[in-house]
Amino acid sequence: MIVVTGATGNIGRPLTRALAEAGRQVTAVSRHAAAVPDGVRHVVADLAEPAGIKPALAGAKALFLLLSGDLHATGANPADIIGDAAAGGVRRVVLLSTLGVVTRPSGHTRIAMRALEDTLRESGLEWAILRPGGFASNALWWADSVRTRQVVAAPFGDVGVPIIDPADIAAVAAACLLDDRHTGGVYELTGPEVITPRRQAEAIATALGSPVRFHELTRDEAKAAMTRSMPAELADDTLDILGSPNPAELRVSPDVQRVLGRAPRPFADWAARNVAAFR
Repeated sequence: MIVVTGATGNIGRPLTRALAEAGRQVTAVSRHAAAVPDGVRHVVADLAEPAGIKPALAGAKALFLLLSGDLHATGANPADIIGDAAAGGVRRVVLLSTLGVVTRPSGHTRIAMRALEDTLRESGLEWAILRPGGFASNALWWADSVRTRQVVAAPFGDVGVPIIDPADIAAVAAACLLDDRHTGGVYELTGPEVITPRRQAEAIATALGSPVRFHELTRDEAKAAMTRSMPAELADDTLDILGSPNPAELRVSPDVQRVLGRAPRPFADWAARNVAAFR
């Protein structure tokens, strides 16, 4: 059995589906009750309280570990999850980390994530580590303004990074969970090209078949909006990358191609598949 944490999110949902379609027994873990594919077991657990995942790990042989904001919760110790997995008989863990551990290693959140990577390496388990950059699905932040005002509002309109489709992250995660060849692999995951927010707005307009205006926010305006849903430190970190990406953050990685045997999907594909969110 394979346990997928964050199973109802932009990565976990397609990963759970892919594993189930491959004929594997899957336990989907999420913070709230949610629909899952037929035949998939669902467990509600909050990873900010690692003891809550223990029942989900019973009988599991592999774990996809996606921590999201739980890594930063007060009192959280996500290393306990790796220890519980090892004690419970899990043999393989695929960890969703972040490209920031190598591109901007001094930030608090990246130091914590790099420490978790090291814990996994030293655990005695089989492991693989995924380090994605920015997500195409972050464009869903604009869905309401596109639906109501036909506007994408974002900072740094002409500064781009090679954002990745979460479905490609899920596909790489599935390969790492199912294929022994990826044991010990560390994969940097990006999209196929650098794309700016202005060009993302154009891709959304094309998918909709109707105009979408781009409105450039100041950094302060963007931070005020972002801190409604994330810690201020994380908002500043994100804005630093979006506003002034360094060469490592602009690099298009070959790792999706290496693992999947195909190029990563461009943002336009993501926009076309998710156009209903913007209607």
